[in-house]
Amino acid sequence: MQQTLLILGFVWPEPFSSAAGSRMMQLISIFKSENFSITFASACAKTDNASDLKALGIEQVAIELNASSFDDFIVKLQPDVVLFDRFMTEEQYGWRVADQCPNALRILDTEDLHGLRKGRQQAFKDEQPFDYSYLNNDTAKREIASIYRCDLSLIISEAEQEILTQFFKVDDSLLYYLPFLLEPLSEESINNLAQFNERQHFVTIGNFLHPPNYQSVLYLKKSIWPLLQHQLPEAELHIYGAYASEKVYQLHSDKDKFLIKGYAEKVTEVMQRAKVCLAPLQFGAGLKGKLIDAMNNGTPCVMSSIAAEGMFGTSEANGFITDNLSDIVDSAIALYTNETLWDDAHKKGFNIINTRFQLKDFQSDFIQMLNDLQSILNKHRQGNFIGQMLQHHSLQSTKFMSKWIEEKHRKS
Repeated sequence: MQQTLLILGFVWPEPFSSAAGSRMMQLISIFKSENFSITFASACAKTDNASDLKALGIEQVAIELNASSFDDFIVKLQPDVVLFDRFMTEEQYGWRVADQCPNALRILDTEDLHGLRKGRQQAFKDEQPFDYSYLNNDTAKREIASIYRCDLSLIISEAEQEILTQFFKVDDSLLYYLPFLLEPLSEESINNLAQFNERQHFVTIGNFLHPPNYQSVLYLKKSIWPLLQHQLPEAELHIYGAYASEKVYQLHSDKDKFLIKGYAEKVTEVMQRAKVCLAPLQFGAGLKGKLIDAMNNGTPCVMSSIAAEGMFGTSEANGFITDNLSDIVDSAIALYTNETLWDDAHKKGFNIINTRFQLKDFQSDFIQMLNDLQSILNKHRQGNFIGQMLQHHSLQSTKFMSKWIEEKHRKS
């Protein structure tokens, strides 16, 4: 019997604008291959960059916040599985799903740990080294509560799974490691990529609505690029990213060859032309789509430890990992000028893609786990007492706040 999946999106997926958009399309691909009937619903306005889900046979539904019309919608749909895109979506709709479709399997795709990112951002603002005390923030408390209220949460990074189990003491039964899910790189496609002497310039890329990306560009502008340009005066830095604001474009300088390019229509072409990718993120969480794009296209990277987190496992990186300013500059120059070093890093990226993130290595186990969980759902929930407690108490405040807002809108 065909199962029905409802995805509640915080935003409509934009796979060419953000790693989160790519991630969502990967999850959709898994469920489509398993013949799920899929509905994607969101209260967010759709942009021109959003994927045409209808063309993929996916029903698209615009829903409202704080509106009982959602109850009517989900009762009619009767999904077997509900996937929340980020914890904020679960906060808004989780109680309605639990009320109207109590037997539906509730899954949270965390994308990355927002509480971890917020904590690192605060440590950066405080000019202090990050430690676990920074995880005691309101975002983390909301996020962990959402994880407990769901039957399962998808974790994109092994490092984040360790934080959840070791620091927050979340039981393993509520978590499932599911990283980026990619197709293998063939030898033919690898051999067709541009080589060292066919490439030029540096590149960085990232959605500018994401604070870590903007801060990274500021770091490049103020600290890294002046030193690099002094050593490599003919090189340019090409900065790509969706939703660049006026303050981003004000960083553009033809004189300094610091070039804000805006939205990349074809990321593969951008990466294949570049000689080195720079990813000096100073805070953040999750897996970085820019590194996947670089490795897929044979572009070595110089990256911070935060950018590299969860990406390489026990394998060697496709370049250099460092947080020291002078080492960042020296590593970038070495990759840019040393063909032997560049070629070694170029090849290591292909190895990472083909050994750590293969769709075939995760898909069947993931679907089998969901089937097993559905068969013991009541027992699974009984074992999650904290989740039951949060459903009973804390979510009531969200529920009645939503009802109050709905009533207020009705009377206004």
